[in-house]
Amino acid sequence: MTTKRKNVTNKSTLSRQREVVHPSEKKDNSDAPVIYKRSPERFINRELSWLDFNQRVVEEAENTRNPLLERVRFLSISASNLDEFYSVRVAGLAGQVREGFITPSPDGLTPAQQLAAIRERVKGLFADQQRIYKTLKSLLTEVGITVCHPQDLSPADLNWLKSYFMERVFPILTPIALDPAHPVPFIPNLNMAIALRLVGQKNDRNRKYVLILLPSQLPRFLALPVSIKGAKIQRFVLLEDIITLFISVIFPGYKIGNYGLLRVIRDTDVEFEEEAEDLVRSYETALKRRRRGVVIHLDIDNQLPAKLADVVAHALEVPAEEVMIHHGILGLVDVKQLIVDNRPDLLFPYHTSHVPARIREAGGNCFTALRSKDLLVYHPFESFDVVVQFLRQAAQDPQVLAIKQTLYRTSSNSPIVRALIEAAESGKSVTAIVELRARFDEEANIRLSRDLEAAGVQVVFGFADWKTHAKLSLVVRREGNLIRSYAHFGTGNYHPITARIYTDLSYFTCNPKLTRDAAKLFNYVTGYARPSQMEEIAFSPLTIRKTLNELIDGEINFVKEGKPGSLWIKINSLVDHKLIDRLYEASNAGVKINLIVRGICCLRPGIPGLSENIQVKSIVGRFLEHARVFVFGNGHALPSKHAKVYIASADWMERNMDRRIEAMIPIIPEEIHDKVLNQLMVANLKDDLQSWHLDSDKKWKRFHAAEKPFSAHDYFMSNPSLLCK
Repeated sequence: MTTKRKNVTNKSTLSRQREVVHPSEKKDNSDAPVIYKRSPERFINRELSWLDFNQRVVEEAENTRNPLLERVRFLSISASNLDEFYSVRVAGLAGQVREGFITPSPDGLTPAQQLAAIRERVKGLFADQQRIYKTLKSLLTEVGITVCHPQDLSPADLNWLKSYFMERVFPILTPIALDPAHPVPFIPNLNMAIALRLVGQKNDRNRKYVLILLPSQLPRFLALPVSIKGAKIQRFVLLEDIITLFISVIFPGYKIGNYGLLRVIRDTDVEFEEEAEDLVRSYETALKRRRRGVVIHLDIDNQLPAKLADVVAHALEVPAEEVMIHHGILGLVDVKQLIVDNRPDLLFPYHTSHVPARIREAGGNCFTALRSKDLLVYHPFESFDVVVQFLRQAAQDPQVLAIKQTLYRTSSNSPIVRALIEAAESGKSVTAIVELRARFDEEANIRLSRDLEAAGVQVVFGFADWKTHAKLSLVVRREGNLIRSYAHFGTGNYHPITARIYTDLSYFTCNPKLTRDAAKLFNYVTGYARPSQMEEIAFSPLTIRKTLNELIDGEINFVKEGKPGSLWIKINSLVDHKLIDRLYEASNAGVKINLIVRGICCLRPGIPGLSENIQVKSIVGRFLEHARVFVFGNGHALPSKHAKVYIASADWMERNMDRRIEAMIPIIPEEIHDKVLNQLMVANLKDDLQSWHLDSDKKWKRFHAAEKPFSAHDYFMSNPSLLCK
């Protein structure tokens, strides 16, 4: 009785917060710019919008509400994000410029103009990262976590480091002299090197220039031994400092004149032969080419001698505008190594994910629980282990005849893959659709596809020109004289590790309409059997765009009939200019639109005559917002039990609509419909503690929190309210 009373109270509290104040109702838009309906200015540039998102991540590293080591983590994430942005997006633009492309993007910028704008914006972002690192480094020192300078090391420290250097570092190092006989060596993507000017001790004219690659196999921040057992003091030394400390071991008779670090970023795009007889072999060849991709950006620290910098930049053929000098540490992604396990006081409190009550009441048997009614699980607040158990039980159940599974990204030693292998080895029919082109997971997916095939799993790579991004599982089970199918639809990947930090939805059902649709979608990917008609599910590249257009049209028509028109959309990225124009059209018709866009948003809200009825917010906090939810008022003000609610694997981007296999699933059961709409969506819309709003001038501004601020993440951690009884 106590639990029930508590849940009612929590739901009531959230219900009182449902009313969403629309921007046109809360502020005067008289200063908003006037933009014509077909002007390129109606769009925000995709790349600059992404940089805005990463700026929000950077600012979480400065947010004093976050524990200190979590701020370090945000800084590392922002650096990792920027590395990928350069190796994918900037590399693509640079390639277009090399090929002489001048076609503008929808916002009117040519590739060259976009690159110029990116470079200007990134300067400020890099400066913020360096400034924040200095602040965090100082704060860490105050709490006993210190990055030591070589001159601060004691004789005992130096003795220990020399042993470490001789045993672990020296055998790996291969110094390369820089002269006509020794060209600049190959530097792998995202790797660093020390460039040194060495001076003979007796004759200053006896000098040489040398490059030493930092071994990526070793930690960049090396932890020194803790002198007092149980002490909270932890000291680190940078790998480059260890190498320079013992340079005389590598070059007897020389000392360092001056030195500095450099770091390269290469183009990581993969092009492969789509008509190749062996797709895996073709992709392996393409991945080898990626490792030697052209250098598109060079970071150097300001200590690097100018002559050495020129030699390296010339040898790597890096354009002068892509050589950036940093007054600080390179490779900030490595600061995550400072996040020590023995300081829980400096981390977010540990969160234990709950197992849904109905699964527990069914003795852990997923099929028993699902036969009674559908189940929704909200990760990471509720455990991803439900998904693992669903497939593990299917593998071990003698009544299960077949399992079909999509795999876009998963973990190494994945329990999902192990379950599929176990099922195949026990004689079940198992099909796995493995996406080879999941960026940066390609090699892992090739390995797991071979493991699956060796166990007897039927591995399919889907369409050559479309990625399979839908998250689907289908289990076919004999139950008496019946054959019943069970399906899992997800908004996120089958990845137990990221499921702890990404917010995603898992929808389990044995609804025959949905399971039949899932079977048709699998057949479409494995056998190109195009469905003549789906009963409930919309899917890309054939029907999601059409369905969204029809739903938007419906809201416009409701307004024309004098009824409310309203949309609530939660996605990661909003880029598709056709869908953005449809949202503008709906806004102009009087439809009230609330968008929760975590990352890229190319739509400009609050423009008179264009988007004054659109509000855009972004949530950046402890968890990465990843669930996609689409809500249409259906002639009623939101939230409403009459609304049409969908979850999906697809963001609103051209690639997701037209060049990927995606799934969009209606949420029909009343209880689940209520929880997605009245709890998940309302909580996200009411969040003011970790939210930003986008103004008509394309600027993101942090929400001014109320006297009693509300955090969606904190709410769901405290109240696992999506448990379906």
